[in-house]
Amino acid sequence: MPEQRRLIFQHIDEPGYGNDLACYVRNGGYEVLRRAVQRKPEELIDEVKKSGLRGRGGAGFPCGVKWGLVDRKSGKPIYLVVNADESEPGTFKDRHIIHKDPHQLIEGIMITCFANNVKQAYIYIRGEFPEGARILERAIAEARAANFTGPGILGTAYGCEIYVHRGAGAYICGEETGMIESIEGKRPYPRIKPPYFPAVLGLYQCPTIVNNVETLCHVKHIADMGGEAYSKIGTPNNTGTRILCVSGHVRKPGYYEFEVGKVTLGQLLNEVCGGPLPGRTLKAVIPGGSSAKVLRFGERFKGKRKVGAEMVDYDWGVEDIPMDFDSLGMVGSMGGSGGVIVMDDSVSMVDALANINAFYSHESCGQCTPCREGSRWMQRITGRMVHGVARAEDGALLKSVADQIAGRTICAFGEACAWPTQSFVLKFPEEFKSHEEAKKKADGRAFELA
Repeated sequence: MPEQRRLIFQHIDEPGYGNDLACYVRNGGYEVLRRAVQRKPEELIDEVKKSGLRGRGGAGFPCGVKWGLVDRKSGKPIYLVVNADESEPGTFKDRHIIHKDPHQLIEGIMITCFANNVKQAYIYIRGEFPEGARILERAIAEARAANFTGPGILGTAYGCEIYVHRGAGAYICGEETGMIESIEGKRPYPRIKPPYFPAVLGLYQCPTIVNNVETLCHVKHIADMGGEAYSKIGTPNNTGTRILCVSGHVRKPGYYEFEVGKVTLGQLLNEVCGGPLPGRTLKAVIPGGSSAKVLRFGERFKGKRKVGAEMVDYDWGVEDIPMDFDSLGMVGSMGGSGGVIVMDDSVSMVDALANINAFYSHESCGQCTPCREGSRWMQRITGRMVHGVARAEDGALLKSVADQIAGRTICAFGEACAWPTQSFVLKFPEEFKSHEEAKKKADGRAFELA
């Protein structure tokens, strides 16, 4: 069985480990910050660039590159916004960090802020996490009383305040510019990029860094061991560790932390998670949260991939896919937020997609017509299917609507709602046909199409 490599979860599940400051300090907490503030900020930025750390929130964009894009010559203050919204279905790692080890996040935030000359940081946490917000407020107060945040931290001239900003529970606030709009007190309509790249025109029209909770926790470990040492963990271009949240039809769902790319999807599900439930077989898996494209067990993927300096052939089944950003992208899906959703042969893919479509239709902010109208249209079509009143052309119509959403919206929500439909219909066409048998079994149930 592949062994976990725990950096972020190093102490989190130890017996007796608490989320208070005293426990964190006993286990070496804030020592990395103490050393970091004695260094030059540009050295810390360089360490993060050397590390190859990629964002753990969804897109996998290199963290050091994002920091390097910040406009430092504008004369405006630089802000840090911490994405603790974690609104992607199937993802539950960030809330676990917040509940069990909030000071690790705060230490990562403070190192990031010092490196980028940030004087104010905002933790944006979704409205459904009230206990998480209370834990963070308490942890920030503890850290401030101990001089780890606030003015003149650890005897230096540098100071930074951290504020918790609670959202109202909207998926779209996970999109960085929508989140910024929400913090400013406005409706969370994502901004058009360009010109509103957060690194130049972000919060209050000032340069802004937006990083995910898990990403910022990694910053602490990079500052501790150095970027070069960190880059040797994981695989080339996919460095460090990754927390994978496994839910659905396996014997041991939960969260697991592995070196990126050092465990395959099959090893994760069959060895680490104990395989399918008794008497069942695995049918499909979504590897990166509900917006990632679904993979069907039994399909194969062929092509070329770069290994070192050479291009080599690969021929993978779903079980053979390494769990890293690039490999999942090569087979047409993505690592996303690390939410691995497993479905066995008891699942109707039409029912599963109807559930996903209902979610995205409800969560569309409504700013863009293709997304606002298309997500609702897809919900209605899959609703017809599960209620036994599908039409023969509905499978093709469903795919057509999805194709006209993706790539035609201001933010990536268009892809988030379209990709599931595109992939479900493509991978399971036999389940999206006219549903003649379902009609016979409908028992006169009515379905409102409006």
